[in-house]
Amino acid sequence: METTLPILSLSVAAAASAAAAFPKIKARIELSRAKHRSLSGHSKMSRRVARLIPFYEFEGDDYFACDGAPATIAAQRHDGFFRLAGLYAQRYAKGRALTKEAAERISDLQFTESYRVPFQFSRLVRENLGTSSFTQSSSGVTVTDLDGNVSYDLTGSYGVNIFGNDFYKECIGEGEKRAHALGPVLGPYHPVIAENVTRLCQISGLDEVSFHMSGTEAVMQAVRLARYHTKRTHLVRFAGAYHGWWGEVQPGVGNPIAAHETYTLAEMSEKTLHVLRTRRDIACVLVNPLQALHPNANAPGDSSLVDSSRGGNFDREAYTAWLNKLREVCTERGIVLIFDEVFVGFRLAPGGAQEYFGVRADMVTYGKSLAGGLPVGVVCGKKELMRRFRGDRPADVCFARGTFNSHPYVMTAMDEFLSRLASPNFRAIYDGLDATWDGRAQKLNRMLSEADLPVRIANLSSIWTVTYTQPSRYNWMLQYYLRAEGLALSWVGTGRLIFSLNYTDADFTEVAERFVRAAQKMKADGFWWHDPALTNKRIKRQILKEMLAKRFGR
Repeated sequence: METTLPILSLSVAAAASAAAAFPKIKARIELSRAKHRSLSGHSKMSRRVARLIPFYEFEGDDYFACDGAPATIAAQRHDGFFRLAGLYAQRYAKGRALTKEAAERISDLQFTESYRVPFQFSRLVRENLGTSSFTQSSSGVTVTDLDGNVSYDLTGSYGVNIFGNDFYKECIGEGEKRAHALGPVLGPYHPVIAENVTRLCQISGLDEVSFHMSGTEAVMQAVRLARYHTKRTHLVRFAGAYHGWWGEVQPGVGNPIAAHETYTLAEMSEKTLHVLRTRRDIACVLVNPLQALHPNANAPGDSSLVDSSRGGNFDREAYTAWLNKLREVCTERGIVLIFDEVFVGFRLAPGGAQEYFGVRADMVTYGKSLAGGLPVGVVCGKKELMRRFRGDRPADVCFARGTFNSHPYVMTAMDEFLSRLASPNFRAIYDGLDATWDGRAQKLNRMLSEADLPVRIANLSSIWTVTYTQPSRYNWMLQYYLRAEGLALSWVGTGRLIFSLNYTDADFTEVAERFVRAAQKMKADGFWWHDPALTNKRIKRQILKEMLAKRFGR
């Protein structure tokens, strides 16, 4: 009996301990199931995998035949590549020389030049297909580089350029005149700020505003305030979504420090909604409406074009339904819903994504285009979320300031932008906007299909991405053929084409014809030769074999 009692007590204690642990284990499993199945949904795993990937590059015949192409096709590709290289050397002589010189001391250039294409091909591209990183002027929908080459601008200045470069030149020019009397006096506000705040509250439907120096900084402050007022620790972001380069919203590859208080979950998932309903540590949910074009996928740069599996499919009805469900569960659980409209703000509708999708957030961040082309970040939020201190605890504050917050030149340029946006005549630009850009995408897709080219367009209004219908390891070459036809792209290449809304039908027709012509030349040079047995899955297996061979010295 004396022996049995301690054993019984231990059994009861073990059972009690297991019972206490079970809810935590269950919650952990549910959280894991809500993460996207790809590496982008598992930041810790993605960091580990990234450390294991060895560097290797193709040389000689392998460079043009890594997909098993016969010698005749490899030679065709070789000749096409170096014919294009000769054209680049002649056309971009001044710009390339200055870019090479500047890259010695500008770290950004070193990064972008190295990550335009998959790393296995990068060195030969850098040496032979370098373009100019410098542009000297813009007019209408075109830009002109140092060598005098005029190209149609498909960069959109990374989202800034919604209404055309000339529009923003006017905003900046008029803003400069109005701010000149005060100059760069920092600290006190220029009087125009009061009108800006009134308009921003009307546009966002929210109570208060704070100004910051960039979109990244605005998102940082929104998350800080959400944590401060909910007294919870974790933020939820969705797999693939971009919210700036700071650590908490960029866990995994690219961030040297682990983000321990970030959950990266799957978008448009009932499992995610269940996690939001059941956990008690979630302060806020970040939504980047741009993800509606490619939910749960990373920003589609050409450096990741190892095969043809990149996709894009905007379903406005389905994404609206998802946002409504998200709004409902956030309201139910007291979670702050934040719309990060730094990229898409004012492009889809005058009231941004909130108006476009018909869903109201608790906080909204803006940037880029809002200041008439000058750098800015803005947080709009509900009154109870924007306060940075507690009246009953004077030492309990959520501090945020910045030297250039509310810069006079930024504020006057912003007022020029917002004044134009408020004009009924100007707002007519949004009439039939989706129909216009959907129709243009359909037109280009029809032209590509009729020309029997393995390329298609997916779009979210005037934001486009290029997809590929045939498995290939050389899709990244298309960006260089497009540039050769006078289409200016950002460093991410065909992953994101951003049109300003001042493109006329005639402008677009010219772009479409150049696009098709570029793809035809790429096809003629053999880069889309295809072995029917070559699938995207097989390409990925081949890359894995190449990595293993490199790592184990075979």
